[in-house]
Amino acid sequence: MSSTPSDASRRQVIARTGALGAGIAFTGALSEVFAGTALAGPRGGGGHGRAGYGPLLPDPKGLLDLPRGFRYKVLSREGDPLRSGEGTVPSNHDGMTALRGRRGRVHLVRNHENRQSAKFAVPTVKGLTYDPAAKGGCTALTLDGRNNVLEERVGIAGTAVNCAGGPTPWGTWLTCEENEERAGTGGYTKDHGFIFEVDPADPHRTGAVPLTAMGRFQHEAIAVDPKSGIVYETEDAFAFPFGLFYRFLPKKPCGGVNSLRAGGTLEAMRVPGVPDLSAVHEPGRSFGGVEWVPVPDPLAKETPVRLQDFGKKGITHAQKLEGCYWGGHDDNAVYFVSSYAKTKEGSLKDHFGQVWKYEPNRRRLTLVVVFGPDTDHQLPGEYPDNICLAPSGGLMVCEDGDGAQHVFGLSRRGQVYPMARGRQNIGTPEAPEWGEFAGVTFSPDESTMYVNCYTPGTTFAVTGPWDD
Repeated sequence: MSSTPSDASRRQVIARTGALGAGIAFTGALSEVFAGTALAGPRGGGGHGRAGYGPLLPDPKGLLDLPRGFRYKVLSREGDPLRSGEGTVPSNHDGMTALRGRRGRVHLVRNHENRQSAKFAVPTVKGLTYDPAAKGGCTALTLDGRNNVLEERVGIAGTAVNCAGGPTPWGTWLTCEENEERAGTGGYTKDHGFIFEVDPADPHRTGAVPLTAMGRFQHEAIAVDPKSGIVYETEDAFAFPFGLFYRFLPKKPCGGVNSLRAGGTLEAMRVPGVPDLSAVHEPGRSFGGVEWVPVPDPLAKETPVRLQDFGKKGITHAQKLEGCYWGGHDDNAVYFVSSYAKTKEGSLKDHFGQVWKYEPNRRRLTLVVVFGPDTDHQLPGEYPDNICLAPSGGLMVCEDGDGAQHVFGLSRRGQVYPMARGRQNIGTPEAPEWGEFAGVTFSPDESTMYVNCYTPGTTFAVTGPWDD
């Protein structure tokens, strides 16, 4: 949910795939985004894919409105004691994933996008703290089959502005710092801008070791190719010339927990003839012969990576590169998102969001979806944010804006329906404020939707007739 300095209301606009702004529409084959994914099964044609699950019913407790037949459980709230006894639940609940545990258990790994001004820091724990002066990090919850919280503890501490990340094929979480402050600046005692691995089942197994070979920049999200082990990374840079799309070739691909510490090669994407992805507006347009150029200085000792010299041919940039995910079992491709582009900030053209597909075997990049005002399908609400694949084969979209906040469902056919509405008043009666949603994800068996309220930090488990 980090804000750009130039537009504080536009937060992380999309974390998996998405659009920007109220009533924004898109062009392109939305079904292409879901093709070949593990969740794009026959249920995608269910009734809820056409009309949703029905109207949202007011919650008597005033927390979360849901359709009839659905119910929620509050798993954790900021300021409450951690069950581990390590301190209090930190603030600013953001990116999250649900990983399969033993004996039917589920591990939730939850980012805390804490800056130095955060109300509740991630508690420092010996062996799990990178920079004691930093307030961000992750917490890990272990749930039983009924979503009872069995454990809640620190996963990593002393990191900065942990926004998104991504799961690994071996069952860990790569948490990304959307920050590139150096030691001695911003109140930090160590350099930031790294990726860290978190094992939710045993955080001390992974500790607090920066994966320096994967680069030091304003990381947003990652996706791992489960076959080759290549890790794709997005950079959510705020200022021109904006961020890059990277791939990391590990020395030990898919080697398991801590294997990424062995290092590897970081490369940035060059699309011949395309210096700025915002210039492309035609869905379905493809570019072959994509090149990958070694990053001269991944640690950015003197110059930020995006400003380094990549040779006479240059490199391809894009504004607000955020969401990133692997397409699925039958789709050998990685998808990534440019949340928006504004010419007044330096982009070649304006848009309200792009979804790109890169096919490694073909070295081909394709623009799948463009979001904009002159297209056919509408996405209601303000500032859509975190997104995940849903059991229906569509998406769940978190809203981030003013007033009551929602989780919207988006079917494979492009129909939009309300799934949840936040009712937590965190302001004054005269000027109420509503915390946005973040970190939406589903349990491995797809029976539960987990979602965070960013502030006051709250984690919900939502169950109900997902198959109806």
